[in-house]
Amino acid sequence: MSASEIVNKVWNYAHVLRDDGVGYGDYVEQITYLIFLKMADEREQTGQQIKVPDDFTWNHLVKLDGDDLELQYRHTLENLGKQGGMLGTIFRKAQNKIQDPAKLERLIKMIEKEQWSTLPADVKGDIYEGLLERNAQDVKGGAGQYFTPRPLIQTMVEVMQPKPTDTVADPACGTGGFLLAAHDYMAKHATSKKEQRHLKEHALHGNDIVDSVVRLCAMNLYLHGIGGDECPISANDALAKEVGDDRVELVLANPPFGKKSSITVWRKKMAISNNSKKK
Repeated sequence: MSASEIVNKVWNYAHVLRDDGVGYGDYVEQITYLIFLKMADEREQTGQQIKVPDDFTWNHLVKLDGDDLELQYRHTLENLGKQGGMLGTIFRKAQNKIQDPAKLERLIKMIEKEQWSTLPADVKGDIYEGLLERNAQDVKGGAGQYFTPRPLIQTMVEVMQPKPTDTVADPACGTGGFLLAAHDYMAKHATSKKEQRHLKEHALHGNDIVDSVVRLCAMNLYLHGIGGDECPISANDALAKEVGDDRVELVLANPPFGKKSSITVWRKKMAISNNSKKK
């Protein structure tokens, strides 16, 4: 089954849940939680280290039905949100939005049929990007604030030409389009193992003011094979934190709109690096 076929299959079920009051954005979040747990289970079976606590693994969910399933799923989300690193970022403030146990079971069985870890990173990424794009198209209330058109992003990255040794940041990262495009461009020029490791674990940094969007971005990068034990994405207001030592070679961003902060930011001075990007 191709990436587009999987996207259509998974997205079609969103319409079923829509009748129960589950919005498209909520649906994508629930898909995020479940696919992550499924991939963690697959990787554990192949001997790869996974840090999901034993009581809250995918294996527990697939064995249950009815109210027991809904209760286990709710406890899983609550407990994983208390963890650190990538796990804590993806499940931060997670809640179950699928109240009908039968429909939750059907969704779990649909995800269970696919072997997500065996799919190439670009295919998994295409599937998830497809879901994000569908959500941006179908949700009218401000979805555009976190989904910049990918052709525009691609053009900007090609103009800036990031090097594989650069550190790239997006202070309003949304679902991670700029970071992923930068990663793909830099990966073509990363020839040494040192550069490849830097690209995977240290090259990309992003933050966003919206918790749910940070979750989507973290999962997007994770499915593309980006990130180490610590998540490169954080939930905070880029305008409300000091620059400090967190300097980068390149900033790629679509200036935020559609979201107002309750914080008033005052700056006596602003540190600006003189190491500007040159063609």
